[in-house]
Amino acid sequence: MSTNPVILVVDDNAANVDILKMRLTANGYSVLTASEGEQALTIAREAHPDLILLDIMMPSIDGLAVCRELKSDESLPFMPIILVTAKTASEDMVRGLEAGADEYLTKPVNHPALLARVKSMLRIKTLHDQTLDQSRQLAEWNQKLEQRVAEQVNELERFGRLKRYFSPHLAELIVAKGGDEMLECQRREISVVFCDLRGFTAFSEGAEPEEVMEVLGEYYTAMGEEVFRFEGTIERFVGDSVMALFNAPLACPDHEQRAVTMALEMRKRALELTPHWGRRGHALGIGFGVATGYATIGKVGFEGRVEYSATGPVANLASRLCDAAQHAQVLISQRTHSAVNGHIEVEPLGEIGIRGLQHPVPAYNALALSPAP
Repeated sequence: MSTNPVILVVDDNAANVDILKMRLTANGYSVLTASEGEQALTIAREAHPDLILLDIMMPSIDGLAVCRELKSDESLPFMPIILVTAKTASEDMVRGLEAGADEYLTKPVNHPALLARVKSMLRIKTLHDQTLDQSRQLAEWNQKLEQRVAEQVNELERFGRLKRYFSPHLAELIVAKGGDEMLECQRREISVVFCDLRGFTAFSEGAEPEEVMEVLGEYYTAMGEEVFRFEGTIERFVGDSVMALFNAPLACPDHEQRAVTMALEMRKRALELTPHWGRRGHALGIGFGVATGYATIGKVGFEGRVEYSATGPVANLASRLCDAAQHAQVLISQRTHSAVNGHIEVEPLGEIGIRGLQHPVPAYNALALSPAP
């Protein structure tokens, strides 16, 4: 409502209009006037006055018809209507209120009563408009809240999917930096760590399924914790094999060093488990393969099942080095060794034959981190 409330006075008697206008203007109100029903409807629809003083007895369209039409028009804002008439019969008052009028005054209009009615209706108008504004704000807030909740639910779902492959820290970074777009297919240099258990096939054939699942649970927990600790990416858990990637999907400048260091820590964890398994009658060992090279990385699968995978010779080489490793050996490729030389103590193995490869490849057995100078 404006600073000076606007009141529309409707009466076919010019003298009555002048009297009401003079009294209202003297009390700080802005006044519009109309002398018949059609004119009143036009002004009300265009000006949206804060209050209407409406005479009932008018030619053509009477005040009751004007009142009914304005109150039935849902496109108009709330405009309180005070019916002003010479009639005092109770049935006329009832008809006026049934037409939608908010208040009633009889002629001759008593000045104090007029001002009291006007102030009362304007207070109601103010409260109505405030309530309407608050309802709009509440609707906007609810809409924004629903949108934010939907976005957060979507983000949590994406975060939950990402945590299958990445450490919580990496998953948060991926969501913050663009989410699924970072998982699209691309080609880059990566380091791949592959490990599996020695003697697992014989163990799984002779042990009870519950024992196999218990061993795998302990193994996966230990290896998975190390992958997440070094912020690697879990490419797969299949049978007794674990494959992890570095420098994918987020860039990692020291990915070779991190991959070999993680493999050494994974070996340490596995060597803590093997005596425990041995006491339960399970003869198990572990071997590792680490290779560096270019691969195509990204999401593969379909809508109901998506994996993050690396395709290329480097993954195959890491797997074959792992196959060639003896218990507790961490075999690394020539390219990986070149990147970590001076940081990792190694035992050169020369060129070794790798199943599936036509020619022998240089390999090194990583022993431990080199002592700091």
